[in-house]
Amino acid sequence: MERCDVLVVGGGLAGLACARGLAASGFDTVLVDQKRALGERVHTTGIFVRRTLEDFDLPGDCLGPAVRDVVLYSPDRRALRLSSRHDEFRVGRMAELYQRMRGEGEELGARAWTGHRFLSAARVRGGVEVALEVAGPVPAGGARRRRLCARYVIGADGARSRVAAALGLDRNRAFLIGAEDVLPSALRGEPPVMHCFVDPQLAPGYLAWVVDDGEEAHIGVAGHPGHYRPLAALARFRASLAGVVPLDASGRRIERRGGRIPVGGLLPRIADPLALLVGDASGAVSPLTAGGLDPCLRQSRLAVQVVGAWLGGGQRAAIRAYQAPALRRRFRGRMLMRMAYGRLHGRAGMELALAALRAPALSAVAARVFFGRGSFPDLDLARLLAEAEAPRRSLAGARAWLTSALRAD
Repeated sequence: MERCDVLVVGGGLAGLACARGLAASGFDTVLVDQKRALGERVHTTGIFVRRTLEDFDLPGDCLGPAVRDVVLYSPDRRALRLSSRHDEFRVGRMAELYQRMRGEGEELGARAWTGHRFLSAARVRGGVEVALEVAGPVPAGGARRRRLCARYVIGADGARSRVAAALGLDRNRAFLIGAEDVLPSALRGEPPVMHCFVDPQLAPGYLAWVVDDGEEAHIGVAGHPGHYRPLAALARFRASLAGVVPLDASGRRIERRGGRIPVGGLLPRIADPLALLVGDASGAVSPLTAGGLDPCLRQSRLAVQVVGAWLGGGQRAAIRAYQAPALRRRFRGRMLMRMAYGRLHGRAGMELALAALRAPALSAVAARVFFGRGSFPDLDLARLLAEAEAPRRSLAGARAWLTSALRAD
């Protein structure tokens, strides 16, 4: 039986950020991922927003050129152009970024086991016993199965988290399904642009997009499962772009991506004394925009603080604070907007809504959606603990006052 302080399941952005942070804090950390190379089968477009770029030290050579312009298209392809004075977006070269973060974590002492599939987990005295399956050739003297006992487990294993299922934490139930092709850039010296297409028949409940930053072009669609076929919709979308958005004439596809996007908001039960969830596994994705990279990094930083306070200092209150009811309330407005947007199934209604946004008085609303900075709140553990303690202090004060008043009578 191998042992470690913390097992991180999932080698995406959230898992790598957690493993690196925990190793830097001195915890014996193991990260496992079923892929043999972390850059295989990337599930995200990799769009980082300005707030993330300002607050996190992301390596510039793993990011594409900055994007300032967005063009929003109605179902009839009437365009609304939005421009910012700031560098609003950069598309991450995610395979390179994952490898860089893995290397940084390993330099700090984290162990990364790729080609290891999470099978099961059981709560035992002193931690969690995990069974892993080794994919591909087994080293001489090795075995197909590995068992590991961890004091704590972090589930960073995506929207349909197997860790959550195995250890009884909440799982996502509301999803979008997306599909994307990555092509060579078709720009020839023009400024990078993000094109967003609203069409309830093409991408029901969400949108289609082309992000061409001069190095790569990401072409994708996403929508409600059961209402469309992602790959068929992607093919129709690409065919419809002739004369609207320039595409590389070679037709060469660098990569195909796809997967589930949770849009049900932050889940209620995402932590207990033996495990917690981060990133998509916890539902930390904007229900309206489906943006998840900024929440992922902020929540991962918080998760490192929480695990450190619990394993290093025995602060059980840190586990309760991580679930942050106040944080879930921040998602309510976006959830209502997601529900309203999801009910706009007709092209005529969507066309009218986009026509209204083209009016000068309302175009600021569209700009706020794309360029706003109201993402996942930047909370640290000390603040969450203080917010959780305030109601208790108020209740304790009220009880003390009532007791003294009764004694006085």
